[in-house]
Amino acid sequence: MRAPTGAADPLELVAERLQCPICGGPLRRDERRLLCGTGHAFDIARQGYANLIGGRRRHRGDDARMVAARERFLGAGHYRPVSAALAELAAGHAPAGDGIVVDLAGGTGHHLSIVLDACPDRHGLCLDASTAALRRAARAHPRAAAIGADVWAPLPVRSGAAGVVLSVFGPRGVAEIERILCPGGIVVVAAPLPGHLAELGRLVGGIGIDPRKPERLAASFRRFDRVALRRVDLRVALGHDDVHAVMAMGPSARHLTDDELARAIARLPDPVEVTVAVEVSVHRSRCADGQGRSTKTPHPR
Repeated sequence: MRAPTGAADPLELVAERLQCPICGGPLRRDERRLLCGTGHAFDIARQGYANLIGGRRRHRGDDARMVAARERFLGAGHYRPVSAALAELAAGHAPAGDGIVVDLAGGTGHHLSIVLDACPDRHGLCLDASTAALRRAARAHPRAAAIGADVWAPLPVRSGAAGVVLSVFGPRGVAEIERILCPGGIVVVAAPLPGHLAELGRLVGGIGIDPRKPERLAASFRRFDRVALRRVDLRVALGHDDVHAVMAMGPSARHLTDDELARAIARLPDPVEVTVAVEVSVHRSRCADGQGRSTKTPHPR
């Protein structure tokens, strides 16, 4: 995608790939808003993101505490090998053309920015429901825009606009992924394996990982061809501040109070060794026309 003459920021660069969440019409940008032809308008925040969640808001996304914890933990580099695998696989399997990189539930845009560094000819779009995350994602990378969106609802992205979709530890609607991907487009998924951070689950408490998660992931992408699979396995030493950040940024934060988390962490060795176990897979769309129609017969159930 070529930058329009006088483009001010990444949001302007991807505006032509967006669609109105109310009527589905194409959007354009003026100085302070995104607008469609039927008159729906969406303000652009001073931080540079726009909220395109249409109708009643079902999810608020991560709160400011969780987002700050995520920024601290990812900034410390503990998941750097996961980001590197995402970037290498995305760059190696992306189709030709100028389809954008869309990061679903992309949070602060951390992983998207690393993928964009590996894909220098593409622009990126971080979709998330959290206002606190979007404020950070809007400045994560010079070629990355940030949009408020509910990933369980129809996405405010035009059909066939994406060359690459990222899904990192987050929810995803496979039908919408298939719709927004261009012909031959890919989705790169990073999903935790049952051993991931298991030591903290035992010592601190919280929600475990379903041992059937890899099977369920494969089944959800049965209309795609899996073209690559990589495991990221390593041991990392986490200090107490790191343990607090990784627990506070994930779903366990919704089930533990600050006092409960602090008491549990105080009982841990400092540092404590934990396992990082993540599966990164690449699935190529069989979609022929960007409308969610497959060119092949789906796999039997």
